[in-house]
Amino acid sequence: MKTIILLAGLGTRLRPHTWSKPKPLVQVAGKPVLGHILDSLAGLEIEETIFIVGYLGEQIQDYVSSHYPQMRARYVEQTEMKGQAHAIQLAREFINQPVLIIFGDTIWETDFTRLARLESDGLIYTKQVEDPRRFGVALLKDGFVKKFVEKPSTPVSNLAVVGVYYFRAWQRLLQALDNLIARNIQTKGEYFLADAMQLMLEDGARLEAETIPVWEDCGTREAILKTNRYLLNKNGSHAPPLEGSVILPPVHISDGACIQNSIIGPYVSISAEAVVENSILRDCIISEGAHIENRVLEWSLIGKHSRVVGTFQRMNVGDSSEIEAGGNGKNGE
Repeated sequence: MKTIILLAGLGTRLRPHTWSKPKPLVQVAGKPVLGHILDSLAGLEIEETIFIVGYLGEQIQDYVSSHYPQMRARYVEQTEMKGQAHAIQLAREFINQPVLIIFGDTIWETDFTRLARLESDGLIYTKQVEDPRRFGVALLKDGFVKKFVEKPSTPVSNLAVVGVYYFRAWQRLLQALDNLIARNIQTKGEYFLADAMQLMLEDGARLEAETIPVWEDCGTREAILKTNRYLLNKNGSHAPPLEGSVILPPVHISDGACIQNSIIGPYVSISAEAVVENSILRDCIISEGAHIENRVLEWSLIGKHSRVVGTFQRMNVGDSSEIEAGGNGKNGE
């Protein structure tokens, strides 16, 4: 089996953080989103992982090579943002066996052992959601997908397609991608994988669906912080011995962070080389090298090497920024 991970999106909903790093490298619960994705694939027999990268893609390559040196990796650049199906087709010459396709802004839980028993053309993972209009959805009958609809304006199904797909019949997938682009079938100006899968269905493909219990989106600040909560609850706390500060678990404090005279938690992640002094933090992600002083912060996402000093209570601060009391700010990106 091969794996394709789509990482080329610009991450506009996570700006200012994604001005200086790809969205999959945003930290959550002690490691980048991409790290959680790769760890979830442990145990699978994967011959090669193909990373579809775009803006700042060299950071993806640096991260994978340094943290997963044993992985057989290939990088394909998507220079034009023409959609998911276009991104996958860029790797078509390397797809020569069943393929697992994963979107790079999602965290999930499932048992992949079902893949070895699959006899149909593929397996699509779904999750029940309250508002399906933001997602591609699947309509099912007897456990098989009958129709895909990308971001329906009116609800037709509450089963969102979560961004994890397995295609046993990889030849059918490639043919559908070719047909989609040749016929210029676009949704909102892009080539969507859901539309390619719909062509597969119309050509007689049989795609099963599995509804999973856990799916955490990482596409917005609010979603990242919610995912941080989930992962900290799941994985438990990690914190080095601290004197003069109070820790309210669950938290993840890297061993290289410096915490002084502060109250940390619950639901706080602090990366290495970050400094927190005389502050109270709750529901926050503090990236590497950030400096927080004399602050009460909650529901905040602070970029690496940022400096936040003063009295504001809710922040969304990008990398290399500086915020001081009185609201004056400097952005050094």
